[in-house]
Amino acid sequence: MAGQIAPKNLFDLRPDVKALVVLAKLKQRNAESIFTAIADELGKADVHLLPATTFLEKDLAANGLVAGAKLSRAEEDDVDLGWNVAKEMARLDIGQTIIVKNGTVLAVEAFEGTNDAIKRGGALAREGAVMIKVAKPKQDMRFDVPVIGVETLKVATEAKLRVIAVEAGKTLLLERDKVIDLAQRSKISIVAR
Repeated sequence: MAGQIAPKNLFDLRPDVKALVVLAKLKQRNAESIFTAIADELGKADVHLLPATTFLEKDLAANGLVAGAKLSRAEEDDVDLGWNVAKEMARLDIGQTIIVKNGTVLAVEAFEGTNDAIKRGGALAREGAVMIKVAKPKQDMRFDVPVIGVETLKVATEAKLRVIAVEAGKTLLLERDKVIDLAQRSKISIVAR
């Protein structure tokens, strides 16, 4: 499975009878539970989903500085703070992205998605904020992979972010060369840990 499905679209489902039966069994109806149920149904038909990163391993963020200038001590501190908060938010399945500046959490991603969280956090920071995006503790890489792409970089540039920190080995950099080029031109550092 590949491609983005906006969470709000989960409320616009028009299921057939089989899908209604599958959905009726779910205690929670979020992206993860719905996609897991679909994957389980496909498995019953002997169709097994591969991780969405299959054949894209070279596009997973490697540990270290990916693009831009080395982070300042204050930016490193904001990454540390944001990392811990983002990991807890991801564990609670609320969101996976957080915006921090000068030791203050400005925005936490929830149902609205990454780009809207970036816009909110950027507006509050005015400039120089740090974005952290992590994987959930039990991220199902078959259909739910953290991604940073050109669109994310455009939104981050408009929000005047200074740093994007992602989880190494679990975050896809879609159109990697374009993302790195845009980050360099926008003076945004991308770091993976």
